[in-house]
Amino acid sequence: MARVQVLSDDLLFGSRLQAGLAAAGHEVTLGSALDPQAQAIVADLTHDASARIAGLAARQAPVLAFYSHVESEVREQALAAGFELVVPRSRIAREGPALLDGLLATAR
Repeated sequence: MARVQVLSDDLLFGSRLQAGLAAAGHEVTLGSALDPQAQAIVADLTHDASARIAGLAARQAPVLAFYSHVESEVREQALAAGFELVVPRSRIAREGPALLDGLLATAR
């Protein structure tokens, strides 16, 4: 599968997401520093979204980002920055591995 970097400040949710993606066959690292070898990035935009979006501006890998559903402006910011897929946090919790697999299939 793919080498995936989960960028999240929420260790509990990030660990849950990491476990789900790993169970789907991906090699997953969790942290706040970008892995330059990552083939995909899963980015948590629920805290300090503007800084995280700016930090990913020079990314080489496709980005699956998630945000708090009440902050629709964050979604617009991420899409304007060129992120490939931006979904509410509840959706990534339910469908994270499937969303990532779909993103990877279209990015190749």
